[in-house]
Amino acid sequence: MDPNLIWGYPEKRDSWRTIFTLAYQGLGVVYGDLSTSPLYVYKSTFAENLQHSETNEEVYGVLCFVFWTLTLIPLLKYVFIVLKADDNGEGGTFALYSLLCRHARLSSLPNHQLADEELSAYKRDTPEPTSNFSFSSCLKATLEKCKVLQRILLVLALIGTCMVIGDGVLTPAISVFSAVSGVELSMAKEHHQYIKVPLACAILVFLFALQHYGTHRVGFLFAPVVIVWLLCISAIGLYNIFYWNPLVYKALSPYYMYKFLKKTKKQGWMALGGVLLCITGSEAMFADLGHFSPFSIKLAFTFVVYPSLVLAYMGQAAYLSKHHNLDNDYRIGFYVSVPEKVRWPVLAIAILAAVVGSQAIITGTFSIIKQCSSLGCFPRVKIVHTSSKIHGQIYIPLINWILMILCLAVTIGFRETERLGNAAGLAVITVMLVSTCLMSLVIVLCWHKSVFLAIAFLVFFGSIEALYFSASLMKFFEGAWVPIALSLTFLVVMYVWHYGTLKKYEADVENKVPINWLLGIGPKIGIVRVRGIGLVHTELVSGIPSIFSHFVTNVPAFHQILVFLCIKSVTMPHVRPEERFLVGRVGPKEYRLYRCIARYGYRDVHKDDLEFERDLTCSIAEFIRSEKTECNTSRHEDLDDNDDNERMRVIGTSSTQLNGIRMCENESCSLPIVSSSEIRSERLRKKRVRFVLPESTKMDVDTRRELQELMEAREAGMAFIMGHSYVKAKKGSGWMKKVVLNYGYDFLRKNSRGPSYALSIPNASTLEVGMVYYV
Repeated sequence: MDPNLIWGYPEKRDSWRTIFTLAYQGLGVVYGDLSTSPLYVYKSTFAENLQHSETNEEVYGVLCFVFWTLTLIPLLKYVFIVLKADDNGEGGTFALYSLLCRHARLSSLPNHQLADEELSAYKRDTPEPTSNFSFSSCLKATLEKCKVLQRILLVLALIGTCMVIGDGVLTPAISVFSAVSGVELSMAKEHHQYIKVPLACAILVFLFALQHYGTHRVGFLFAPVVIVWLLCISAIGLYNIFYWNPLVYKALSPYYMYKFLKKTKKQGWMALGGVLLCITGSEAMFADLGHFSPFSIKLAFTFVVYPSLVLAYMGQAAYLSKHHNLDNDYRIGFYVSVPEKVRWPVLAIAILAAVVGSQAIITGTFSIIKQCSSLGCFPRVKIVHTSSKIHGQIYIPLINWILMILCLAVTIGFRETERLGNAAGLAVITVMLVSTCLMSLVIVLCWHKSVFLAIAFLVFFGSIEALYFSASLMKFFEGAWVPIALSLTFLVVMYVWHYGTLKKYEADVENKVPINWLLGIGPKIGIVRVRGIGLVHTELVSGIPSIFSHFVTNVPAFHQILVFLCIKSVTMPHVRPEERFLVGRVGPKEYRLYRCIARYGYRDVHKDDLEFERDLTCSIAEFIRSEKTECNTSRHEDLDDNDDNERMRVIGTSSTQLNGIRMCENESCSLPIVSSSEIRSERLRKKRVRFVLPESTKMDVDTRRELQELMEAREAGMAFIMGHSYVKAKKGSGWMKKVVLNYGYDFLRKNSRGPSYALSIPNASTLEVGMVYYV
């Protein structure tokens, strides 16, 4: 039977071999964090002055809560529901927000175009059921009109994203610290802090120092380490169950949760902050969806991870049910239930598993910051692609060292699992609450299901997560303040950057120059056209940017071929290479002015400069060749932005244009070409360019001449006109606006990187133009 039919999910039908391979690899990447949770769950839970009595009601109650929490949240919520809400194969909090943006037109990107909605992967609305049409349409219209609700939705997504970043600080700390805590059983209690803290810090420094090399070189070891760890905790769990208490399975009855809360009251409720750590890392199942298939993730969790974790927790409960004379301060933990003969090998495996789990969350933090940066919600930072073969393997130096410093700070500052657990628990449950809220909107707006189904989902899972959230929040002064402080800091940075970027674009739109100005400027100031291609970088998708008018007014000359280039991100993970460029003409044909919009998804990797320039030139050439006759006429009448957009044509990259124009540089071509050899001087020109045309191509004289001019301009070289427009708060603005724009956004702008494609451009080929807008 097809595995996709078993789960009722219409994904690509892969072979069983492919599915098992992905499931095997996913064990090392997705479940490293979740699989190490038995190291600290019981220890964190019993740290809240919870007594371990002879009746075992506390131990059985904790086991019951752990079992049903694992069953309801990771298994039921994520495996059977949330994994279906993918954004073209991508998952995570920002993917849910991106999905909502496209279906309800709530884009946070100011230069969104209607043409972006025509992308094949955009997933436009499907016909809605008649019974649900009114409410779904009403909710959609309300969200599209109400700016306040849009901001609330954006802030909600940013809060979830910031908590994920905070989790990137806390998870490595608690995982590694809990793994090395096994050494405490072999030494006196007063010596613990002198061994555990330095050892944990040394491992963390080693872990973050290795990020520069990427995980592709040691990634093949991740899955074996996690598998060995899962087999280890399963075997130990089975041993403890059969040796100490074979009847521990009775504690899985929900009745024990009631007995637990009835006996422990407020202390039991606060202890739930430790119980929720059993689902730490569950969000990774959804966040790492882009690297694996949904079915492989479901298969690995349901048949490997879930049974192993249940056996591990049952085994610990079975051991504790027969041992009541333990020092609650530090001996109720994982290692006390491990037989002494295998304790040291288990310690070594646990440290390796903790490193693997930490690596996964660090990589996930890099990935989500890249997504936020692409969508204009985080300052541009240096991104290094550590592997040319494995998608998504990136390294962000600045973020890596910030994470390391913060991770070491909380490890040294807290020095105990309990406070680290309080901090990590609040971060984890907040991300899940945000996902539940966004998912309820996806059910109505994207899936077009009944509003009652969305409310049922929100109430059922939201109430469970709210219970854990309230328990974690009660420990604010015992460590829970850390994720709140980290999240608020990152939230301020992200929102200030987004607000400043939005105001800058609005100023660009308000100050753009009408096309008629460009058409009539030549005779007035004696514009000179110089050889070569001039690329005017702009965020605008229509109109003439004011930086260009400023440039021409001061330097009355521009290039033989002028291209207004906009490199933009869209609210989707990937854009197909066949739909990469939107190319159009600005003004009459004889002016040789073009507009080119390069579109990338928030998970796309930008090409190197040489390949991008080649694709850009070929896309313009293909546009010239395929332009309709009625669009080729030279007109001097008024041209508005809508006309420009209507004439834009979708052109793919050169590798996808099998029947289009190709470009040869410094090489001979045997196919029909457009050549200017009769006017070329090899002595003066370093580069020789030819366009290779399809054999059946028939062109008129004007088209051939235009292609020849483009070819000659490409031979002469490209120059980049980079605009640097800044925004300042105008006089009379409120103090908050002045602080945000004049100090906050200005500080972030000065300390962030420029566009990635502009970093390797030679200085001799770059012209920089600056302007200040007062908004």
